[in-house]
Amino acid sequence: MARAKQERAVRTRETILRAAAQIFDEYGFSGSSVSKIINQAGTTQGAMYFHFKSKEDLAKAVIDEQASDLDLPGQPAGLRQLIGINLYLADELQGNVLLRAGVTLAVEQGQLGLRDFSPYEMWAEQFRAELETARRAGELLDDVVIEELAQVLVAAYTGSQIMSHLRTGRADLPERIVQLWWFLLPGIAPAPVVEELRAFVREHGKQPA
Repeated sequence: MARAKQERAVRTRETILRAAAQIFDEYGFSGSSVSKIINQAGTTQGAMYFHFKSKEDLAKAVIDEQASDLDLPGQPAGLRQLIGINLYLADELQGNVLLRAGVTLAVEQGQLGLRDFSPYEMWAEQFRAELETARRAGELLDDVVIEELAQVLVAAYTGSQIMSHLRTGRADLPERIVQLWWFLLPGIAPAPVVEELRAFVREHGKQPA
């Protein structure tokens, strides 16, 4: 009985979290309300406040759990896999509401009264692990500082997705990420690696002439 109750509570929390992601994605933080989220979840106010203290608490949960649905590689494999992850995220941002809402709220978190850098650190760590493997495989130039490059890549990706969101609703995000890597590669990798990986990214979108 206790286990069934616990499982039901977990399911209810998940339902509310995903309903909140849908509402935040559609209306933004300021345009969202607890009543909209409750209606979307098909639950009660009591259930909502049992799991989340406020709209701000819900938004923080969406930020923290933005990657829950992603199928990310278990082990780092270098630059090709890092580029693949970036392109995969671009695709997911078009259809994965939890990720999309979490990323948007992380950018707009000033409205929540937050200054939480941890979502960006999470992605920087994911990218850093791939870059460490790339260094051991001889895929990086000697003067590349991995920790700095990981931070720059997160910043560049964040800026690209914001621009894409404003201009096309993220429809052109995969192409923007292809362009990002096309121009980034010569600054971080030896010429043979650049040639190989530019051929790889060329398969994923229109390239600059």
